[in-house]
Amino acid sequence: MGEGKGSTLVHLLVVVLSLVAFGFAIAAERRRSVGTIVKDDISNTTYCVYNSDVATGYGVGAFLFLLSGESLLMGVTKCMCFGRPLAPGSDRAWSIIYFVSSWLTFLVAEACLIAGATRNAYHTKYRGMIYAQNFSCETLRKGVFVAGAVFVVATMILNVYYYMYVTKATTAAPAHKANRASSTVGMTGYA
Repeated sequence: MGEGKGSTLVHLLVVVLSLVAFGFAIAAERRRSVGTIVKDDISNTTYCVYNSDVATGYGVGAFLFLLSGESLLMGVTKCMCFGRPLAPGSDRAWSIIYFVSSWLTFLVAEACLIAGATRNAYHTKYRGMIYAQNFSCETLRKGVFVAGAVFVVATMILNVYYYMYVTKATTAAPAHKANRASSTVGMTGYA
């Protein structure tokens, strides 16, 4: 994790991957499947016919792009645990705060995106016979992909701050304690 071009490149890649994930999440919301009830006069059944299933692909794409950005950042920073130790101070404290916060928003975003994609992909053709009461073609609830998109943006912002503070905390000179020649507290036993 060096300063300069390498740091800027990581920032740029994380932001680009997150923005692509955001775009896919918004596209998935706009292209959610819609079902219509169709009655088959020959077999005397009713069933749902769904339009295009593009939103599932967009949701999975958003999931994968966000996962790629998070994986890149955690690989570069060695997940904050396996690289050089962080120098004590406010930069280390902010690194930990942003690390935990970015992981929480990342997990919520990924849960929204994958849940939306799987729920959008689940369609049942035959739902009931002609005498079925309250027959409806269930679809994905509006706003699931938007919630994922909001958490994608939150994750992106937190990741940028996390990387900025981790870089500061690892490049700072470690604080050394003063080496004392003798102790001021006597440790001898009593007779």
